[in-house]
Amino acid sequence: MARIGVAISIALAALAWSSSAFGAQLIDRNASGVKLMLNQRNEALLTYRAAGKLKHVLVWGAIDAAQPKKGFHQVKFKVDYAGGWGKYHRDYSKTFGGQCLPYKGPALPNVVVACTAPDGSYWAAQQWPQALPDLGFTPWTPALSAQWLEISHWSSDIVKITAYSDWVYSGRFQEIFGQITYRGQPVYGFGTTSVGAPTDSFGRLLYLDTFNAAAYGSGWRRENSFVPHNPTGVYCYGFYTFDPTEGGYVHPPGQTAQRGPGIGEKYRLTMAGPGVTPNVALMVDPLHPFNASNPDDVGYQKAQTALLQSFGDKSCMAGHHA
Repeated sequence: MARIGVAISIALAALAWSSSAFGAQLIDRNASGVKLMLNQRNEALLTYRAAGKLKHVLVWGAIDAAQPKKGFHQVKFKVDYAGGWGKYHRDYSKTFGGQCLPYKGPALPNVVVACTAPDGSYWAAQQWPQALPDLGFTPWTPALSAQWLEISHWSSDIVKITAYSDWVYSGRFQEIFGQITYRGQPVYGFGTTSVGAPTDSFGRLLYLDTFNAAAYGSGWRRENSFVPHNPTGVYCYGFYTFDPTEGGYVHPPGQTAQRGPGIGEKYRLTMAGPGVTPNVALMVDPLHPFNASNPDDVGYQKAQTALLQSFGDKSCMAGHHA
């Protein structure tokens, strides 16, 4: 059962990691009335309300993403929460002007506002509950249900998620696997903590949500989060039973019973793009229970095993029997 050990070691990090440096950049939480304006200097001014205050945030200095390179750093915005006072030493937000031209970029999830810049590049503000607890728990603190406001800036390509389904361990468990790429190259980082959280600015977390899972209840629930592998950008996640008291999971006080498997009616994969590219999402259909007497199931599993093998990621192959 080595595959289960692999899944546990790479999949436990949504709440252990909360940095704004590693994706569409975190600006604030639980914002309302968000407005975005852009100028000819490739600066963006976000205006919104949060914690009962009107805020003006100036953002600049980054676009797109760098490919992973050990010892280097991913691109990152410069942010002035004084609306430009720190950069220009004056009340810059009042004279910023700018505009938000109609957005002509790709469809994105969780968009609050998106604009085309004067130079033809794109900016987007997205807000979503990134900090939801894993293993289908209902959030029990305000921080766990907070809506994260993030901003991104890119010129053309965005991150691509591919996803496929199969069974592992002779059909006992369902699995989702695939690859994360940016501009045709794998997305990955160079290290994780003991519970799977990225430790460098190239690492990403892929968030998996499940809908109407019998083990968790109705609606969307966070199943887990995990990183694509170095150097393939491949990921694989098996729907197993997990112990919430092990592996770094955050769980409600007193709720220590086994959780899952989070088999649902459909799944959603969400990832913050590399660098300052936007968050993307992909819907995935579940499989039915495996039937070893059904030649269609047997043939499908053989084909999916060959597909996974073609990615060249050995850590995802345990539990497969081609």
